[in-house]
This record gives sequence, C-alpha cells and structure tokens, in this order.
Amino acid sequence: MMRILLPIVLLLWQDLAAQPPPGYYDAAEGLTGQSLTQALNGIISPHTVLPNNALWAAFESTDKKDDGTVWDMYSDVPGGVPSYVYQFVADQCGTYNSEGDCFNREHSFPQSWYNSLAPMSTDLFHLYPTDAWVNQQRANWPFGSVAQPQWTSTNGGKLGPCSWPGCTGTVFEPIDTYKGDFARSYFYMLTRYLPQLPGWTSPMMSEGAFLPWAESLLLAWHLNDPVSTKETDRNNAVFALQGNRNPYIDRPEWVQSIWGPMASVGTLADDVVKAWMHEGALYASDDLVAISPGWRVVDLSGRTVLQGRVTRAITPVPSTLSSGSYLILLDLGIRTHAIRFVH
Repeated sequence: MMRILLPIVLLLWQDLAAQPPPGYYDAAEGLTGQSLTQALNGIISPHTVLPNNALWAAFESTDKKDDGTVWDMYSDVPGGVPSYVYQFVADQCGTYNSEGDCFNREHSFPQSWYNSLAPMSTDLFHLYPTDAWVNQQRANWPFGSVAQPQWTSTNGGKLGPCSWPGCTGTVFEPIDTYKGDFARSYFYMLTRYLPQLPGWTSPMMSEGAFLPWAESLLLAWHLNDPVSTKETDRNNAVFALQGNRNPYIDRPEWVQSIWGPMASVGTLADDVVKAWMHEGALYASDDLVAISPGWRVVDLSGRTVLQGRVTRAITPVPSTLSSGSYLILLDLGIRTHAIRFVH
C-alpha cells in the first residue's frame, strides 16, 4: 500500500501595512478549514451597519485616489490614462445613458443573491463606487473568465460566455489588477454571513458553499493578484467605519487554509483509511466503499479538475489530464484525507 503523504503548501506574502488591533485574530490562530471560518465569523461579526444614504460619504474615505478622484475598478487603467474620471458628489448618479456619465454603487456580490437584505446590502467590504453603465452591464451576472466577449468596457472588463472549466452561462470578468480584490470580497462574504448562507441563491454557490468552478476561479484570482496597498488602506478605512475587517486582506494565507487544496487535510492512519493509488486508479477497501465518500482531484493551485464518489476501483486520471502533481481529496465528514499522485 502506498504511504499516505501530507503535502505542505507554503506561500510567501508581501508584508503589507494592514493594521488589525493587537490580539484581534487571536481566536483564529492555528486553525484551518471550518474551524477557522467559524472563528473568523465570530471575530468580524457583528459590525456597525451603515444606512444606505451614508455610503456616498463613506466612499470618500474608502475609495479616493491620491488626486482626490473616485477609485473606480471598472474604469481605472493602472499605469495608463482612463477614458474618464469621476469627482465625488459632482459626478454621483443620477441619470446615465453610456459609459462615463456618472458613478453609482456596485454590489459586487449582487443583492438578488441575498434578497437585498441588511446588513449585507450596505456592507462596504463588497460595495464599490463604479461607473453606472458598466455596473448595469455587469448586472447580476456572476464573475468568471471570458474568452469571447459580447461587450467590453473602456478599461477591458468583459461580459460574455464563461470560459472557465465547469462554468457555463454569461459572466463578467474584471481586469486582472482587481481580480484579487473581488475574490477576497467574496471570501469575506462567505465568512461574515456564515449562518445566513444556506438561504442564499447564487449561480456561484450551492447549499451555502462555492460551487467547485467558482471556488477554483476565486482562488486563482486571489493567488494571481496579491493584496495591494490599495486594499490594505481600504481595509483600514472600512474598519474605521464598520468596526470589522476583511481577514483575507490582513492574512491572505488563510484563504488557502479554508479553500485551498490542503484546507482541513488531516493525517489518518492506514488502518483507518484503506485507500491507495495504483497505476492511475484509486482503490478502496470494502469498509470505505460501504460509506461511499466523495472524492475530488485538485491541482496544486486548488482547482478541482475531477470529482465523484468512491467505488471499489475508479480511474480518475484520464489521459487528457495535463502532466503534473495532483491531490485526491477524500471527504470523510469532519476530516479530509489527501493522497498525492503525479500524472
């Protein structure tokens, strides 16, 4: 029987000037998986709920550029010159007929997904000032990747059919510079509102958790677009208004601890988990087959590439799978068991 291996994924993150109060995260230290999520929910909940009419003034402290203009992630051109810029108050919507007319409030996690209820509807950690026309084009579509856009904004945001593996339908893809910002907003939402999640309806979620394609997409965005100074400054500004923080900006490694390929992976003895890899197939003993746990194959970025349920012998490694290292994760209820293999 192959020895069960527990890979360790170490991520190095830039030391940014996020400033949680001393001891703010003490209750979460050393935890992973659902235990970490629960602890973080207790730390960041509840928060000071802002009234809807206070959001315009709030944006002036959370989303102001150094030159005093609105920091709009749907129109900004990092390192370049955007087609338009907005001034606070003067360019607040209003009426609009095209891109560049005015800015309004984008619920990056659409309100229809949580029935437009408070306190989600005014939570600044997923609310941003954005061009009203781009906001309208994005509408309630989920985030995703778009290879053949049907519409493109002036800064390169794209609307069209989803090209991410496992994802179908229309999606909106922001520019690369801000993908991590939106991903960490989504990770925050699923942590801050943990008790409410089962009642939410979203094309990116099922039964209170991300669908596999959405989880892998957001994890990739998080890894490819690390926390920026913009985000840390905004985290501090929102903290001053709401009294809570986005932990995935302060501690980005916690995303991997909850949603990454090694989240909650525990070491179990071979006489407890009788499963092994042999010539590209996952074999399981009779007692494991009897409970038929779920399995999924993930690459080392955390993307789920295959999934199913345990039978006597399965072959989850088709010839079309790219060469590389993978993990098979066995869902054993309160714990997850990992087997590494190379294809």
